[in-house]
Amino acid sequence: MPKVALHQLGLRQWESGMGGITHRVIEANGLRMRIAEQGEGPLVLLCHGFPESWYSWRHQLAALAAAGFHAVAPDMRGYCGTEAPEAVDQYTLFHLVGDMVGVLDALGAETAVIAGHDWGAPVAWHAALLRPDRFRAVIGLSVPFRPRGAVRPTGVMPRTEAAMFYQLYFQEPGVAEAELEGDVRAAVRDILLRLSGDVPPIAGSDGFSMVPVRGGLGGRLAEHAAMALPGWLSEADIDAYAEAFRGSGFRGGLNWYRNIDRNWELMRPFAGLKVTVPALYVAGDRDLVLGFAGAKEMVANLARAVPDLREAIILPGCGHWTQQERPAEVNAAMIGFLRGL
Repeated sequence: MPKVALHQLGLRQWESGMGGITHRVIEANGLRMRIAEQGEGPLVLLCHGFPESWYSWRHQLAALAAAGFHAVAPDMRGYCGTEAPEAVDQYTLFHLVGDMVGVLDALGAETAVIAGHDWGAPVAWHAALLRPDRFRAVIGLSVPFRPRGAVRPTGVMPRTEAAMFYQLYFQEPGVAEAELEGDVRAAVRDILLRLSGDVPPIAGSDGFSMVPVRGGLGGRLAEHAAMALPGWLSEADIDAYAEAFRGSGFRGGLNWYRNIDRNWELMRPFAGLKVTVPALYVAGDRDLVLGFAGAKEMVANLARAVPDLREAIILPGCGHWTQQERPAEVNAAMIGFLRGL
């Protein structure tokens, strides 16, 4: 496999603090994909969300390796060190699941346990749903498995005259990109703080879920500028993300949102199919995802669609960035689940 220079990976400032993690570029499903990996043993594939990279799994890579697993965290399609197809329709769940199958093929692994956080969670759930022969168990963080609904998803997302649901706001190509890329570091810092369980909501703000029609995302990026960072997040962490996104931009990640309705259409043949492999779910009780309409009921009834759900863990005081905010608890839950398979 080709070697990659550190400046290409955006690792200059913090590679020295990541002892044991190695990086390389593989070809998976026709893409050049950057992966971070550590350890030897059964494969555990870690899928990140928006706006993140392999770095969001930095605490799990070492813990899983020490527990006897081969932990692999790719930059997902369109992100950071992985190629980003131009066409919006190249970011469907079928493409994303195909990428993860491609990672297994590139690594010579017959099977893996797949874990996902945020947008990575639907990838993990659907990988287990569609290819249980390759993904022998699944771990979902933050986002539970959501069976296909009866109506087009964007048609039921909230909208008022003054604001709209962020996933609706992301639909128009170029709009959110321009706002986020105007000051990448400020954008990353604001989103990480805004969704942290340690940061109190700003008075009069709708948090992250609703975006003002006037001002959009750009109008609020300074709201947390003077706020101290929570204990789980450092300035070096923000620098790591910012450096990565200055190179790739946000278009690739935003294109995942632009396929929400297309995914709904494509998944019609699989409506009603259940995730049959062993599963673990972990989320924070302050995660904005649990505040979405019907989310708490979905978690409460998760075993109906995921019959081999071993445990659903809700972490008190934890926000959206589950494995970064509570690495010790998440590591223990993951390793306990893996050893019980």
